[in-house]
Amino acid sequence: MGLLSRLLNEFIDVIEWVDSTQNTLVWKFPREGNAIKMGAKLTVRESQVAVFMNEGQIVDVFTPGLYTLDTENMPLLTTLMSWPYGFKSPFKADVYFVSTRQFTNQKWGTKNPVMIRDAEFGPVRLRAYGSFNFKVDDAKTFLKQISATNPEFVVDDIHEQLRNVVVSRGMDAVAASKISILDLAANYDEVSGLIATNIKPDFTELGLSLTKMLVENISMPPEVEQVLDKRSSMGIIGNLGAYAQYQAANAIEKSAENSIGGNLGAAGMGLGVGAAMMGQIGNVFKQGQYDPNTTEVNTGDMPPPLQASTQYFIVKDGKQDGPHTLAVLENLVSQHTLTGETLVWTKGMSAWAKASNVAEIAELMNSQPPPFPL
Repeated sequence: MGLLSRLLNEFIDVIEWVDSTQNTLVWKFPREGNAIKMGAKLTVRESQVAVFMNEGQIVDVFTPGLYTLDTENMPLLTTLMSWPYGFKSPFKADVYFVSTRQFTNQKWGTKNPVMIRDAEFGPVRLRAYGSFNFKVDDAKTFLKQISATNPEFVVDDIHEQLRNVVVSRGMDAVAASKISILDLAANYDEVSGLIATNIKPDFTELGLSLTKMLVENISMPPEVEQVLDKRSSMGIIGNLGAYAQYQAANAIEKSAENSIGGNLGAAGMGLGVGAAMMGQIGNVFKQGQYDPNTTEVNTGDMPPPLQASTQYFIVKDGKQDGPHTLAVLENLVSQHTLTGETLVWTKGMSAWAKASNVAEIAELMNSQPPPFPL
């Protein structure tokens, strides 16, 4: 074996990467000072690409497949090199394998609450978290923009940057969606889609592709959630009087249970106390009735609101006039503007009628003194 043959056997003739990790994005093939033999075998597996770099410049990219490195498969590198020893001479190039598989379950979340303006509650602080999947879509761009000449580049080296992009752009998308915070939980899919649309351009600039975006939870600070829980409880309770009666009945039942096993006097006392409680509660409910139409409660300390008096329309000078209260009509009677023949109408009457045929107005006329004798 000649000296040249021995030297050629020292050169690398098999180039491949078997990835045994779950988080490596880029791996540089170790040459250890040895050149690559022209005619060497290059194996690129599925979910990989091999990038050849000469003097700091990307010259060739190989997709999955088995290659014999020669001038046909390496046109750019062949053009750049003069090959002084012929096409079988060795060459030196940096070889980077880039993983193109999906990297899943990448966690994201807000470190601190983010202020959002809600249409119903005004400014509210929100927390959110979830996960996303991504992969390298453009190996050239990723090597140029991110990994550079690192011999090994893993997910943790870029995860913080991606998480910041998701949080920043994502919360902007939530705010722009105008979805009420009470409806966010029912619209996680829609919110996920909005966030994905908002951050895809940022991933593309890095040579990456966002393959999935998931929102797992959007929540408010504990103190705000406590206020909402109280509000929800009031809505569920509804009628406060009925709820208080229910609570009182439970208390009486427990009192009766505690009296079992004791003497009859204690049991009678328990029943007497319970009856007194029910009587007091009944009085409270009678005095404090809730009016759903006015949203007010009459506690018994103040008289109930006065009922509005009936108002009447009258025919005056051939035209409809009013409505007028009974006090105004009484004044019109005293002025002889309203007589028994005047037509009147009020809500509930099927047709106009003479004032003398309407009991309330007729009573006003009868209460007026006769003309003063001259």
